[in-house]
Amino acid sequence: MARDIPISRKALFSALAWIIGILIFFPIFWTILTSFKTELEAIASPPALFNFHWTLENYVEVQSRSNYFLHFANSVIISLGSTILGLIIAIPGAWAMAFVPGKRTNGTLMWMLSTKMLPPVGVLIPIYLIFRDTGLLDTRTGLVIVLTLINLPIIIWMLYTYFKEIPGEILEAARMDGASLKAEIIHVLTPMAVPGIASTLLLNVILAWNEAFWTLNLTAAKAAPLTAFIASYSSPEGLFYAKLSAASTMAIAPILILGWFSQKQLVRGLTFGAVK
Repeated sequence: MARDIPISRKALFSALAWIIGILIFFPIFWTILTSFKTELEAIASPPALFNFHWTLENYVEVQSRSNYFLHFANSVIISLGSTILGLIIAIPGAWAMAFVPGKRTNGTLMWMLSTKMLPPVGVLIPIYLIFRDTGLLDTRTGLVIVLTLINLPIIIWMLYTYFKEIPGEILEAARMDGASLKAEIIHVLTPMAVPGIASTLLLNVILAWNEAFWTLNLTAAKAAPLTAFIASYSSPEGLFYAKLSAASTMAIAPILILGWFSQKQLVRGLTFGAVK
């Protein structure tokens, strides 16, 4: 029997949720507003919230100074490519950890996740030298490979938790019906875990889209994504806040729109379970 939650407690939780949501979204909101200001209005004190001269000159200058659509295409290819490649590798790996009997699964998962604790700068020089010598420096292929390896532990960990919710008896029944290992993974396991796979894909696209350290150090111009596009507006002459805000808005707009339209799928995947 479900407990009745007092209306006052519901109101309190709703108010707290709104306050936290506003605090999280306000920097994005302020960045968007600043992108429509002039440089003088962007640094004015006290700052103006709405009563300023709205202008699109920052967006025009940002596009004329650098090719936004080239950086956007690079971000799409790198984020989707690294995520899809990661899923191709992670689905069989997570299946093995979830359904193949063994006592070292938890230890392996913890070891994989511990690689995320390593500061990226600790392996920057060897990876840079490998990329330079193999011709992968400043290429989309190189960034797809490195971002796949970086996010692979998270992809496997998430898929493992989703796969563990699927009853093993279903896979055993498929084996008894003569399903091969490939058919079991592709035609039985994967369709049942679509919500979990979709949420994993969305989260890792966001992670790859926002990755700045590797994209700034392993690219120059040809394969530079939107993170490098934003960084180009930090110069020795100083920060041009209005133009930097316009570049940031153009960079985050696609991922904000994706998150808005996929939020139901994301929540469904994060709460996914075959056994309710």
